[in-house]
Amino acid sequence: MTFHASPTPSVPGRRERRKAVQKTHPPIWVACSNRETIHLAARLGIGALTFAFVDPTEARKWVGEYYEIIKTECKPIGHAVNANIATVTGFSCHPDEQEARRRGEDGFRFFGYGLGHHYIFGSHKPGRTNIWENFERARDSLPAAGQHRGIGTPDQLRAHLSLFEETGVDQVIFIQQGGRNRHDHICESLELFASDVMPEFKERSDARERKKQEELAPYIEKALKRKTWMPPLADDEIPEIHALGRQIIEQLPDDAAARATGGSGLSVPLSDPNPR
Repeated sequence: MTFHASPTPSVPGRRERRKAVQKTHPPIWVACSNRETIHLAARLGIGALTFAFVDPTEARKWVGEYYEIIKTECKPIGHAVNANIATVTGFSCHPDEQEARRRGEDGFRFFGYGLGHHYIFGSHKPGRTNIWENFERARDSLPAAGQHRGIGTPDQLRAHLSLFEETGVDQVIFIQQGGRNRHDHICESLELFASDVMPEFKERSDARERKKQEELAPYIEKALKRKTWMPPLADDEIPEIHALGRQIIEQLPDDAAARATGGSGLSVPLSDPNPR
């Protein structure tokens, strides 16, 4: 479908072309902090975004269980199967390992501490509790992050991520902006990662994805056949949504509605009086 914008004295005409409607269902993900939720994601045919900060050895088991369920028990909740598993790791890349740790370790540990504060052990008074101060008091008792959490030299990150790749993890999400990490340090890490680490992973990603999709194709076809499809809605089952302003007027008492509309009632134009 093509649209044309009318020219004005200062802006020349422009051709606008809308993109085609997406043919596949948008991928559905669920955040997972334990193995049971990863199993649930696989049964529903949705991506598992793991926040458990697993190491590659443990990730191998989680990935294996996820894809085994995709192949044998999946009954998609959506219109397509999003067979993907992602994990979260820290991120700070620098030629000097100690500098990488100095720049990124506290931020990543604070991110984990903040999650624990809100979901496991904390007591919080909004607007009063200072989580960073609590973190600093607990700092010495917290485990180090180090190179095993995506923090280190390019060679160390390459080795760390290669292990995740070998386990079958599909995506790795870097936690960069945790705590008081500096913006310029984050940008420097990204630039170094992009030049020294990412190219080899990118080079083999397409072939890896094709192989994965070819292997899963018959299982996904069976999963979609197990799905219980909802029938299309009849016209009388589709709710009619009124504009917000109209909803407000309709909820007012008659005298208030009359004052709000100048005594003339609600007017709903059928066309734009000022087309552009």
